[in-house]
Amino acid sequence: MTKDAFDLVIGLGVSGRSVLRYLQGQGMAVRALDTRQALAGLDDLHAEFPKLKVHTGGFKKGWMERARRLIVSPGVAISTPAIAAQIAEGKEVIGDIELFARAASRPLVAITGSNAKSTVTTLLGEVAEACGRQPGVGGNLGIPALDLLASDAGLYVLELSSFQLETTYSLNAQVATILNVSQDHLDRYNRFSDYLAAKQRIYDGCQVAVWNRDDVATRPQVPVPREVTFGSHPQADYRLDSDRNALLYKGETLLTLDQLTLTGHHNAMNVLAVLAMADALGLERETALATVCAFQGLPHRCQMVAEAGDVRWFNDSKATNVGATLAALTGIGEAINGKVILIAGGQGKGQDFSPLAEPARQYLRAALLLGEDADKVADGLIGVPRERAETMAEAVTRARQLAQPGDAVLLSPACASFDMYSGYTERGDDFAHHAREVSHG
Repeated sequence: MTKDAFDLVIGLGVSGRSVLRYLQGQGMAVRALDTRQALAGLDDLHAEFPKLKVHTGGFKKGWMERARRLIVSPGVAISTPAIAAQIAEGKEVIGDIELFARAASRPLVAITGSNAKSTVTTLLGEVAEACGRQPGVGGNLGIPALDLLASDAGLYVLELSSFQLETTYSLNAQVATILNVSQDHLDRYNRFSDYLAAKQRIYDGCQVAVWNRDDVATRPQVPVPREVTFGSHPQADYRLDSDRNALLYKGETLLTLDQLTLTGHHNAMNVLAVLAMADALGLERETALATVCAFQGLPHRCQMVAEAGDVRWFNDSKATNVGATLAALTGIGEAINGKVILIAGGQGKGQDFSPLAEPARQYLRAALLLGEDADKVADGLIGVPRERAETMAEAVTRARQLAQPGDAVLLSPACASFDMYSGYTERGDDFAHHAREVSHG
């Protein structure tokens, strides 16, 4: 290594700053850049890293060429020409999860999927905590992975995005899972197969692969020592039996659906995945069962926020792609006696909304559509009543007028929120506020 060699951190969001803390803690020479000219929190960054050399507003060619290696944040595509040129020259380009994997000395559970990964990661963390394993839970969810290394965790439970997996090579998880795969991030990937290939990297070097028997795309495409499956498929190891309304393990009843606080078919699948991974980790089953039964879910993920007049209101604002909305619509639709009034729309990210058409015809009373790509969502919902709303308040008011006893009103947008909100959290809070108003007014 030359005297002035340095690592270059690209992207100064939450994960990028965790990389800076880690590398400086290791005594590494480091510089940082961000393509945004007006970088929020730049003063705080300089306060935390007073000697750090920082460049904003683009890629600094001299730094890119002189850097020993590039550590790229998930939000920056490695296909970006300035980065791709360095890869072509043979330079190492990695991310925060690769740094974590090289340093971690405790067992790791790695969880990805187009949908439900935050719910499953959180719930498995709660099961591990109840079983006394002192889990460090984070990654794409909550605490950055590198920050977990400073804890005394006995087990790491990480939610990982496809973007993080693109730059990860040494994961070697004890247990790894792809929960489901549906169209997403087609504004970043040229082809769906590229997105799937990034997800599949989670199985590289794992000991146990837990995959969804109902979704063949989740099956490992590389040999793994052991495979465990979940789903409603008759051959799944951990199975949802809809006829008996029960969750089974190889024919043995683990619990009935009415024991779960969570509602819907999709949440039953999430619980099955958690139980499969808990068993693979050797966690005590009775404790795991008690924990999953008590779990109430996460904010903005099919969270019931109001109930009045035998109408329930569900906030699923985190559903920013078609697969997530498909799961929520099917799960809620199967769990209620009435019909669903769906509120959807926003920024569609180039998705195909036609997969929603069939379940919409089966479960929907009406769809209320808002945002930038409302018309595109409407085109995917042929065959059901559709109305346009200009604001969330208008959509909620109309939903209250349409709802009948036994119905559910579901905010599950299938789209990003940035055309109208700062993020899915603000969107979900807005829905919940108006839902409580009309329910209790």
